[in-house]
Amino acid sequence: MGSIISLNMIIAKRHKYILDKLEEAGYVSVAALSREMDVTMVTVRKDLRILEEKGLLFRTHGSATPVSPYVNDKPVTEKRLVQVSQKNAIAKRATDFLHQNDVIIIGSGTTVLAFAQSIPKSLSLTVLTAAMNVSMALLDLKETEVVQLGGVVRKSSSSVVGHFAENMIKDFACSKLFISVDGIDPEFGLTTSNLLEAHLNSIMIASAQKTIVLADSSKFGKKSFGKIANLEDIDTLIVDKKLSAHYVEMLEEKGVKVILV
Repeated sequence: MGSIISLNMIIAKRHKYILDKLEEAGYVSVAALSREMDVTMVTVRKDLRILEEKGLLFRTHGSATPVSPYVNDKPVTEKRLVQVSQKNAIAKRATDFLHQNDVIIIGSGTTVLAFAQSIPKSLSLTVLTAAMNVSMALLDLKETEVVQLGGVVRKSSSSVVGHFAENMIKDFACSKLFISVDGIDPEFGLTTSNLLEAHLNSIMIASAQKTIVLADSSKFGKKSFGKIANLEDIDTLIVDKKLSAHYVEMLEEKGVKVILV
């Protein structure tokens, strides 16, 4: 009887450690937990399964998160109402990366829309974008030339996708890409909810010298349907200060410059 009680106490201790790490970092990996608790990865997976059955976490391939990591498509009118102050701070900081006569690409999403709305009127820029709301936001900037990509309109994101947009972007070489995403997963990378939009974004990355991701901390530990790129494919991430130190360290290890605002 005593040995059973002792075993249960050891298991409970491991479970508490896992939940504490989740609360602290917002993400745990099976490999890291195995090392830290000095148990096999099989044991960790069993622990995670038990905790998931109790509704205390969500398991993904090789890891776990405190909430469901899967993101569904939401209209831009709904997205623009969440994390507003964080998005505005991120957008304002992103304008520091702009220089006179830059040729840039701006993706779609509410954070990059806030960025477009923050661009100083004095800058002379050429902006390529698939997002119609971004183009509209730039109309009053007399020194900025806007190239609106063509294609099939995605009403939920107010942007275009498809081979017309993809072929157009391939004809340009740009200095910087400013992009936002629906999810950032340590293993799976950057994702968005639409496969065609994900493919267009990946072509944008190939057409730019530097890729700057604008994303609030709520996007971390999340993944959506369409993969855009691996984390190693981006240069800079601008994010709010709520991002855990665990994620910052992980990103920097992958060569990503992290800017907290």
